[in-house]
Amino acid sequence: MTIKKHDPKGLYPKYPGYTHAVEVAGGARTLYISGLNGYEADGKTLPASFDEQSELIWRHLKTILASAGMGIGNLVFLRTYLASPADMEANKAMRKKHLGNHEVGITVVAATLLKPEWKLEVEAVAVA
Repeated sequence: MTIKKHDPKGLYPKYPGYTHAVEVAGGARTLYISGLNGYEADGKTLPASFDEQSELIWRHLKTILASAGMGIGNLVFLRTYLASPADMEANKAMRKKHLGNHEVGITVVAATLLKPEWKLEVEAVAVA
């Protein structure tokens, strides 16, 4: 499997942890991860802060990746729904914390989420 980033000249500068497009070639397995929220394992306990919910989501994401024999380096795309645009910088910092230098395609949307206490929801695509 080959992963190739596409950041052609003439486009606006990349954001941190971001590439404009990711191409996956070869016999790859693709893992589509449904929208994750910040509930604890009991499915009832939800921390109040953005950072706490985000940390739980990243933990859930890593658990799912591990269940498929993958890790953060296998991520090729993240879509994040923020309940408030005010959390944009916190979201960027959290993404950088967990991705390190790994760049993926990203979309971030400010939206009304299903439950008012949710601060964010994250979908992902990974390949191996």
